[in-house]
Amino acid sequence: MDPERSRHDPLTIVAIALLAYVTGDVLHEAVGHGGACLLVGGRPLVLSTVHFECDGHAVGVWGERFIAAGGTLINLCAGALAVLARRRAVSASGAVGWFLWLLMAVNLLSGTGYFLFSGVGGIGDWADFVRGLGPAWVMRLGLTVLGGVTYWLVVLRAGHALAPFLSGAGEERVRSATRMTLPAYLAGGTLSCIAGLLNPVGMVLVAISAAAASFGGTSGLAWMPQLLRGERAAASDSAQLLVSRSWGWIALGAVAAVVFVLVLGPGVRFAAR
Repeated sequence: MDPERSRHDPLTIVAIALLAYVTGDVLHEAVGHGGACLLVGGRPLVLSTVHFECDGHAVGVWGERFIAAGGTLINLCAGALAVLARRRAVSASGAVGWFLWLLMAVNLLSGTGYFLFSGVGGIGDWADFVRGLGPAWVMRLGLTVLGGVTYWLVVLRAGHALAPFLSGAGEERVRSATRMTLPAYLAGGTLSCIAGLLNPVGMVLVAISAAAASFGGTSGLAWMPQLLRGERAAASDSAQLLVSRSWGWIALGAVAAVVFVLVLGPGVRFAAR
């Protein structure tokens, strides 16, 4: 294949990544935590890119646990649906396929990574969920093992599913994967941190939520291509899916990023405290 014809458009790659990261974050905070808050009878107060505040004084202990778990559960469900959508969208364009792949990867990596984050650090949604259910060290060990195993499986699955986008064989195939996943990772993580800087709670959430969820939670995107070395880097027999320049996707990514930073970044207040 002509090398020039096998190149993806970097701007479109990044724009779609911004849209995927924004989608994953909104699903986690608004649909996951926010939806759980409403389901158990809580009152939504504030939504930002790094937190959802719910007046849950009357929802009970298990209601609070459900609210804490809601974000991750929605991410995992969205990731699973993206897997199914990719299987059905066999004739999809390269851009659509890339968006569905990123939607799958970002949601599943963030979801499984949260178990690991709460287990190792003892903070976050799942630390809140397991608090009081048993000895703290047992709960944290369980979360760490669950997160580590499931995260690794997601990385393997996502790396395998990236094959239709890759060109060449051997080291060139690894470089081809890196040219897709690394810019997406850096763009999505940077956007999350910029928006997080504007959150209404304080700088602490930039470290334990914005940076942890983006640069930490989806870090598999940065090192996943290295797993394609050796036999896994053999050339594919199928035609390569190309992400060509698309001003439509670029516009969608840009609009999503602006709204994410300027509207959700400072937070949206639903009711008085």
